[in-house]
Amino acid sequence: MLSVRGALGAERRLLRRLRSYLREESSRLRRLRRFYEKVQALHQDPEASVDNPLLAFSLIKRLHSDWPNIVYSDEATMNTQALHAGLREMEQELPGTEDLDGAARALMRLQDVYALSVKGLASGVFQRAGHPPLYSPGRRASLSADDCFHVGKVAYDTGDYYHSIAWLEEAVSLFRLSYGSWNLEDRSSLEDALDHLAFSYFMLAPERLLHLSCSYETNGSPYLLLQPAKKEMVRIQPYVALYHDFITDAEAETIKGLAGPWLQRSVVASGEKQQKAEYRISKSAWLKDTADPVVRALDRRIAAVTGLDLRPPYAEYLQVVNYGLGGHYEPHFDHATLSAVEAGGSTAFIYANFSVPVVKNAALFWWNLRRNGNGDGDTLHAGCPVLAGDKWGE
Repeated sequence: MLSVRGALGAERRLLRRLRSYLREESSRLRRLRRFYEKVQALHQDPEASVDNPLLAFSLIKRLHSDWPNIVYSDEATMNTQALHAGLREMEQELPGTEDLDGAARALMRLQDVYALSVKGLASGVFQRAGHPPLYSPGRRASLSADDCFHVGKVAYDTGDYYHSIAWLEEAVSLFRLSYGSWNLEDRSSLEDALDHLAFSYFMLAPERLLHLSCSYETNGSPYLLLQPAKKEMVRIQPYVALYHDFITDAEAETIKGLAGPWLQRSVVASGEKQQKAEYRISKSAWLKDTADPVVRALDRRIAAVTGLDLRPPYAEYLQVVNYGLGGHYEPHFDHATLSAVEAGGSTAFIYANFSVPVVKNAALFWWNLRRNGNGDGDTLHAGCPVLAGDKWGE
């Protein structure tokens, strides 16, 4: 917000430059109008014949000198150059592409977290359906068709067709309301919005089909040849897969029995220390692979399915978590489920806008890092409160 307020000051200085430009250009345009009216009057005067040598001379001079001076006006060039120079002076203070795209993603984040409608947001209303406004600014602002197009385009360029469709639909609606008119700030058009919207719908349809795909997977591991993993693709972006029947009932009971005596209130990282937090209500315990052959076998199975090295220091020990009455874990970045619950307890992916219910003996897997090592923001997730029963996971 400090940067945004700084940008507001930069725009005020640009406004002063533009005011100066308009003043100079207005003077120049008034002189142009006088020239136009003078020449127009000559052409409308039936008595103004070029037989008159003075009028002939004036015509030749105008065409030779005056018209080129008007068309190739040094004054117009200087006025424009002064405006350009003012912009260049402030280039370091102005937002860049990263800032603009980040602001667009911020609007999508607000849309998701607070369940705001895009149409409402575009018209300046911060409200979810059937609820009072969450925020009522003193001066109501709105977004243009071009603004909505840009937000949709940011989502489109990252393959986020869920968001691109919502924002491009609104852009199309607003462009149609002003069809035939053009605004200086518009860089897109109804045709652009329709083109991107059509492709977003096309891409979302195959993506939804892929979400429902199931397969038997060996991941090239001899360990899984005789009993492949039962993989259900839940989402492509972010990559989320659910492995059914990942452990047996007997294995789950063994792990719960091993962890039971060691269960402690779950903690979260706080700098270099760990502490309890109200946003994580559960109990947990850590099991080494030496604790029991079942733990060792489970580690091997996870490594075979994911291709990851689970040996220390590359991975933590097996963490067993128990969520009881209202147990939950608020949004965070980075688990597999052993037991079913009667109700609640889903894993909800906040930014990606979907959730995965608890499935007994299944393992939920996702990549929370991109190939370049950066975190994948779309994997922000939360453990929903357990409504009835209890939930065991690792």
